[in-house]
Amino acid sequence: MIHDLDPEETAEWLESIAAVIREAGPDRARYLVGRLGQTVPVGLGATPYINTVPTAAEPDYPGDLEIEERIAAYDRWNAAAMVTRASRLGLGGHMATYASAAWLYEVGFNHFFNADDQVYFQGHASPGVYARAFLEGRLSEQRLDAFRRETIGGLPSYPHPRAMPDFWQFPTVSMGLGPINAVYQARFNRYLRDRGIKDTSGSRVWAFLGDGEMDEPEATAALTLAVREGLGNLTFVINCNLQRLDGPVRGNTRIVQELEGVFRGAGWHVVKSLWGAAWDRLFDAPGGDLLAQTLGEVPDGQFQTYSASDGGYIREQLFAGPLRGLGERFTDEELAAIVGGSRAGHEPRKVHAAYRAALDTPDVPTVILVQTVKGWTLGTGFEARNANHQMKKLSQDEFRAMRDRLGLPVPDQALGGDLPPYAHPGPTSPEAAYLAELRAARGGHVPARRVRPAPLPEPDAKPFQAAAKPKGGAGVATTMSFVRLVKDLMRDPVSGRRWVPIVPDEARTFGMESLFPTAGIYSPRGQRYDAVDRDLLLSYKEAANGQILNEGITESGCMASFTAASTSYATHGEPMIPFYIFYSMFGWQRTGDQMWALADQMGRGFLIGATAGRTTMTGEGLQHADGHSQLLASANPACLAYDPAFGYEVAAIVRDGLRRMYGEAQEDVFYYLTVYNEPMPQPAMPDGVEEGIVRGLYRHAGDGHGSLQLLASGTAAHWALDARRMLAEDWGVAADMWSVTSWSELRREAMECDAAALGAPGARRRVPYVTQTLGQAAGPVVAVSDWMRAVPDQIRAWVPQEWTSLGTDGFGLSDTREAVRRHFRVDAPWIVVAALSALGKPDLAEQAIAKYGLAPARTEGQPAGF
Repeated sequence: MIHDLDPEETAEWLESIAAVIREAGPDRARYLVGRLGQTVPVGLGATPYINTVPTAAEPDYPGDLEIEERIAAYDRWNAAAMVTRASRLGLGGHMATYASAAWLYEVGFNHFFNADDQVYFQGHASPGVYARAFLEGRLSEQRLDAFRRETIGGLPSYPHPRAMPDFWQFPTVSMGLGPINAVYQARFNRYLRDRGIKDTSGSRVWAFLGDGEMDEPEATAALTLAVREGLGNLTFVINCNLQRLDGPVRGNTRIVQELEGVFRGAGWHVVKSLWGAAWDRLFDAPGGDLLAQTLGEVPDGQFQTYSASDGGYIREQLFAGPLRGLGERFTDEELAAIVGGSRAGHEPRKVHAAYRAALDTPDVPTVILVQTVKGWTLGTGFEARNANHQMKKLSQDEFRAMRDRLGLPVPDQALGGDLPPYAHPGPTSPEAAYLAELRAARGGHVPARRVRPAPLPEPDAKPFQAAAKPKGGAGVATTMSFVRLVKDLMRDPVSGRRWVPIVPDEARTFGMESLFPTAGIYSPRGQRYDAVDRDLLLSYKEAANGQILNEGITESGCMASFTAASTSYATHGEPMIPFYIFYSMFGWQRTGDQMWALADQMGRGFLIGATAGRTTMTGEGLQHADGHSQLLASANPACLAYDPAFGYEVAAIVRDGLRRMYGEAQEDVFYYLTVYNEPMPQPAMPDGVEEGIVRGLYRHAGDGHGSLQLLASGTAAHWALDARRMLAEDWGVAADMWSVTSWSELRREAMECDAAALGAPGARRRVPYVTQTLGQAAGPVVAVSDWMRAVPDQIRAWVPQEWTSLGTDGFGLSDTREAVRRHFRVDAPWIVVAALSALGKPDLAEQAIAKYGLAPARTEGQPAGF
């Protein structure tokens, strides 16, 4: 063990730093430590490669270790048996991750996880969590035996709340999303507390992660946020078994030291729990300090080889040269046992000491770097092997060896068949009673998703009525229509405080600065400076009880905040109404993975894709011009995607969303609205169109006698209205114009009709809404939007008329709206040409091309219309 050469001096330094923190704050302390770092010749990023809590400083273990070891043995066995039994159907599963991390979870279940904590379980360790629930009586043997067989009500492969809505809280198996979501969940817990909505002081967020997972950018993206906001309610536990799916996480360096440098640099409290108690014999012997230094230099790839090697190889490779004398004190068998398998993560006392150190540091987040052997207790064919992530089963001989190693009462005759049995000590056994007592003391089972329906009262109708009135002047963009509506809804005396505006540093772009002085921007430190615009009416205002989450330039952080807020109804029993407004191009395209995880977690709220459309955002060009997010959103089964054209449509959709998500229905869906930054005329809402707005289609203009049907969504509705006028004035063609608020909802309902007909071919066929609505309309249909043609083409199969669609397929361009729309051939003149062609009037279409000065064909390298 590396000893403190002058404990008294160390204590004086620590007291000095503590005094600085008390008197001048943590920022001053960090500055001083940083200045010291500039004068020290070695880096301060990593501490010696030893346990942070030495054996002599470990607190007393609070439980009965003998019975807990038996419980852990049962859980190990049943996890392996479940995956092996699933493999008979080719379904497989993952065994090695839980085998390495079993004690990390067992100690947590037994002594740390409270019922109101939020625990992010490592996805590949789910078999062990199921095994624990089986021992607790929460899952039956039949459920275990249907692992990965969800069509018959079996267990999902990984943590999926939508698949097990009373069990899993958080989906984590999309690598990297667990860490960032955990940070923002811990932050949202503080947000609820600081705004007086719920006291979350006793709630802690635990995130169990793999060392290989930390390569994902999202995994470390929010580390500094956790420190800035003092999230002492957050603990990361990183299982450093040194292996990822194919091989070592860091073959030529050391992942523990690398991660320590990252976290310490961000300001986290770092606890290293690396070596089992058996290593003390080596560290305390003469030469132990040199051994600790040497271990800090051994590449992980080599150390993994030690874990799978015999004592002779270890002696030859590790205990050579200056360490030869130390090695001679131990037999080959002892070296193999210590170096090969003695890890802190396999010893409950070490794990408990590390967790206790985290809880005893309440002002900053803690990361525990705990070392294990991947596949531990599964036998020499599994342990520390590169391929063990892909190993899906054990043989019966391997189960016999495992039984003997764990000391389980599984008779030989039970292992005589092709499949291993499950093992359970019995519902009245001491183990079962012990488990029940431990969980009762901590408020209930973990994991558990507890939903207590708490419908919110419908807000006052006045904001919606105001949105239904016409808006004069130079026009209003639908982005501003949404912001004005929400600003009014946030004044509601009951539900107003539950709105959570989330924005990635673009509030002014979206016209939200009017919320600054009234709602305030959340900051746990309040505002410790004079804002440069403090003399202005709409000055920037931070507040400890602020309502707006202005996350900075981080769409992934915003989505993590949205996820925490949108699932608060389940996590905390507090329904919140988040809306996250963003550049639509940087939503589904950049953070689509998080949106799928949101659907899995059954989040509720409003995603607002602002500055939407391929042609509507002037001057920005290819990387900002979104012509496909509506298509991406349509693929998500939980997402209701709308493309409203008018302010009253926005209001009707939001009103229906509040009813469906927060009223008596309590549907597990979320909304995606695309809104535009182009000021346009906002007419009054016609009578009787509310149902059509919500279902996706209604006639906006025309008397039903037109010889042509124009379908349009979003800002393209204004192009279609212009085209309708031009058709009548220039060509004598009467057309009806239909506003399509949701192409995807029309398609979804039509597909449900088809599915019902397929399942009951003899029953009366239900006619899709889109077919009913357009069925009696005369003439062909021309559909247009500011999206690629695949968006309107979603409903083509259910439209009985001849179909033509126009869209903005291709890369976006930087120019005026008029020029870009002419290029994509979606503006009013081109709609007229398409309409005349669809009517079978090619001569008139040719005349229209000449009349409006359109380019009949695109020249190579020359955009149309120039």
